[in-house]
Amino acid sequence: MTDLSGRVALITGASSGIGAATARLLAARGCGIAINFSKSRTAAEAVAAECRKSGVDTLLVQGNVARDTDCRRIVDEAVSHFGHLDYLVNNAGTTKFVAHKDLAGLSAQDFHDIYAVNTIGPFQMVRAAEPYLRATKGAIVNVSSIAGVVAVGSSLAYVASKAALNGLTLGLARVLAPEVRINSVCPGFVEGEWLKQGMGETAYEALRAGWAAMAPLGRTNTAADIAENIAFFLTSAPNITGETLMIDAGMRLAAPRPAAGR
Repeated sequence: MTDLSGRVALITGASSGIGAATARLLAARGCGIAINFSKSRTAAEAVAAECRKSGVDTLLVQGNVARDTDCRRIVDEAVSHFGHLDYLVNNAGTTKFVAHKDLAGLSAQDFHDIYAVNTIGPFQMVRAAEPYLRATKGAIVNVSSIAGVVAVGSSLAYVASKAALNGLTLGLARVLAPEVRINSVCPGFVEGEWLKQGMGETAYEALRAGWAAMAPLGRTNTAADIAENIAFFLTSAPNITGETLMIDAGMRLAAPRPAAGR
């Protein structure tokens, strides 16, 4: 494992799921952690407590990435506390669960609300963090989705927001180079409460089983799986920028799995 002692990571939406798993993983490697959360202070405090067990300094910063003033304050508080910033993980996200065929189920406001967090939020966070990351030759990871690549997922508005985030990553890779690297991870199905609560337990389990059956590797993702790939981009990929990494156990290949023993 890469020793990250003296490094600092700011992770948005880090009170649960992929953000929390990333915070725990980086903390275990010695990285100081700024945990951003929007509403769930109790959950964020629990994640911070786990990080502190690794002996690292941890800061909680409340704020909504859809608001530019919050983004600037989040970054300023992190830099004021730690003195510098090495890594930014844009993980905060939102959606509305609407079947793709239900075109009447989405309003223009739904698109605005989802874009504000999933696409504009990462841009605003990058803009606020840019000078500090240039100073440390840092790295950024945007947490996107397979939805933005193959147009599956919770709603068409979510699909569009993640496709836009992938395009934004490419554009920013050119702008931020050579000092700062930026990449996207695009998870497939991620096990956890976020999807379970949005879909309902029965539909969630049916979809999880279906994705696992379709994927050549025969499984879905955990938040810890995604965190490992985020850490790779942050710490072990010095010559990679503008990449969009699919993490889906091969599900996008959409080919039947071979029978056992063949």
